[in-house]
Amino acid sequence: MNVDTMRAIDKWAGIPLTFLLTLLNRLVALVRPTRSGPIQRILFIELSEMGSTILVDPALQKAKRELDAELFFLIFAKNKDSLGLTATIAPENIRTLRENNLFLLVLDTVTFFFWCRKRGIDTVVDLELFSRFTALLTGLSGCCRRVGFYSFHNEGLYRGELLTHRIAYNPHIHIAKNFIAMINALLSEEEEVPYSKERVEDSELVLPQYTCPPEEPARMRKLLAEYTGTVIEEQAHLVLINPNASELLPQRRWMRSRYEMLIEKILAHRQDVLVLITGAPGEHDEAAEMCARIGSDRCLNCAGALKLAQLPILYSMAALMVTNDSGPGHFAAVTPLPTFVLFGPETPALYGSLGNSTPIFAGLACSPCVSAANHRKTPCTDNKCLQAITVDQVYSAVRPILEELPRVSRQQGK
Repeated sequence: MNVDTMRAIDKWAGIPLTFLLTLLNRLVALVRPTRSGPIQRILFIELSEMGSTILVDPALQKAKRELDAELFFLIFAKNKDSLGLTATIAPENIRTLRENNLFLLVLDTVTFFFWCRKRGIDTVVDLELFSRFTALLTGLSGCCRRVGFYSFHNEGLYRGELLTHRIAYNPHIHIAKNFIAMINALLSEEEEVPYSKERVEDSELVLPQYTCPPEEPARMRKLLAEYTGTVIEEQAHLVLINPNASELLPQRRWMRSRYEMLIEKILAHRQDVLVLITGAPGEHDEAAEMCARIGSDRCLNCAGALKLAQLPILYSMAALMVTNDSGPGHFAAVTPLPTFVLFGPETPALYGSLGNSTPIFAGLACSPCVSAANHRKTPCTDNKCLQAITVDQVYSAVRPILEELPRVSRQQGK
């Protein structure tokens, strides 16, 4: 299913269904009051964004550390591998929903309810921003504690009355802090309206760092050489370019022509640099066209070459990365890689990477144009917010990193 279809189903089916489930839950509570014991097993629900699985990790770590609970996670099947980058959730505790087919989605949803009860999950944390589908999953989970974002007096965000711990979503602090506020709600010894009346410090936004085994860089160079047909020398400095963004918000893409001009500037500045264009397998052809237009054997098409689990190895080897506001900007946060992220429809104040990252943001009056209030759907068809970011502006940001790289004699390319 495409994104707009999922939004339509979530609205037109989700609103009445969450209302009916609210009534049902209240009737059941009259007959069989809920009994809550200690928190032992917590299920987190975050379906649609791979980058958010990185941003939620500080909250997961806090839940594991301060609640001493076993953690579970529900996610769309296509996004499952992103949880492996931090490895906070045990693989056997990850449950997936197949979102590419409505019948399979319904089937997986039904079996999820049995899975949840079989494992004795007592607490569920809905990380999605006002999704009715995840509200239904939360309400039917059978958990005695149900944590999620609640609209209070905000209009148009109805998702039933299914939460026991209602969190006030704060659009003025980073989303990772909003996630930690959910754990603080579970830690609170008294009821709060709204949760959570506690400050979240920047020092809490810490990610586990990937340690690259010493034999992996050589394997990675061999793999990329086989994929591209170009030998990658050990001393070559690797600059990564990720020019795409997911279909969820295509307005996040900087123009291909500007990426090409940026690559040409980088190659001209340093003869000992290799530029690797990264991306998913479906982006291979577009990356090939970019390489052809650039016309340098030091610009290699690596789109589709690697699995998600292999990216931290490449990030550990690289000198820097330039990317749209998309998953790779967050994936790189588990390594020290200097990353430059181009923002437009979103704001780095809310969704900036937690790693060694520099946001590049024009700050137009219309930007950001997506939010929880519009379910991340914008009417914009002309992303001036990214067009306002010039090649020289990005090059000026990355140039100091290029200047600091040790000079090596050039062995390949032209």
